[in-house]
Amino acid sequence: MRIIIVSWNVADDLRVCLGSIFAGNRHDDYEVWVIDNASSDGTVGMVEEEFPQVKLVCNEHNAGFAAANNQGLADADADYCLLLNPDTIVPEGGLEALLRFADSHPKAGVIGPKLVNPDGSLQYSARRFPTVRAAIFRNTAFGRWFPGAHSPQEYLMTDWDHNDPRVVDWVSGACMLIRREALEAIGRLDEAFFWGSEDVDYCFRARSAGWRVMYTPEPTIVHAIGRSTSQAVVATIIRTHYGMQRLYRKHLARKPMTRSLVFVGVWLRAGLLICSHCVRLVIARIRSVLRRG
Repeated sequence: MRIIIVSWNVADDLRVCLGSIFAGNRHDDYEVWVIDNASSDGTVGMVEEEFPQVKLVCNEHNAGFAAANNQGLADADADYCLLLNPDTIVPEGGLEALLRFADSHPKAGVIGPKLVNPDGSLQYSARRFPTVRAAIFRNTAFGRWFPGAHSPQEYLMTDWDHNDPRVVDWVSGACMLIRREALEAIGRLDEAFFWGSEDVDYCFRARSAGWRVMYTPEPTIVHAIGRSTSQAVVATIIRTHYGMQRLYRKHLARKPMTRSLVFVGVWLRAGLLICSHCVRLVIARIRSVLRRG
């Protein structure tokens, strides 16, 4: 198995992630690649000094999540490739459990394990494909006006405790196992997704190619969401929403009218999030000044 970790200015998290891989898992049957997107926080030096067994690729600029992962996927001859975020912690024996599940489900081209927050609460990392209706109820005031609406719940699969394996529509790219035969049939990630929605797109493509996408509750991976993206909030909002727009245009919004509505909705949401972020920054600065005064 080839493990591919894309990093950007998360040296401390990456150290913990790599430590969990090498300390708690048999590592004679897999290789670890770190693709660094031009970090400036000492990531490269840390990996070179503390984890010399890692294959380190250093990009001169931030190539994005999909493109950097593709560098690790290129020419991979392992039976499986695991896309793993640097802000994850792999439990003891976790990689072996994931491989055992994959070996016992040969029709599964893409597999995702259970993800939990650092406090142990569940992340809804296995979901149904998004719909325009679900997006409206999740991202507008309609969701507050009609909290019992089924569309968001169906999308997140909140009616399921995520404690049993099953076929799902898509799994999170924070920890995504890809079978080599599936990779050969589907191809690599779509690099037009700089950050966000590339995992949903890949699962769309996997299912279209006849492969199953599966979720397994074992192992349980700890995932601290947003450690990299929190360093560039506005840029992340823009890139994430571009990914949303591309996903709907590519798979979900075939008609011109629907595409137009999606375009307006996506960028209206992005604008509101950016405004909200800027307001919070201003308030924080005002409070800081008042405290000093």
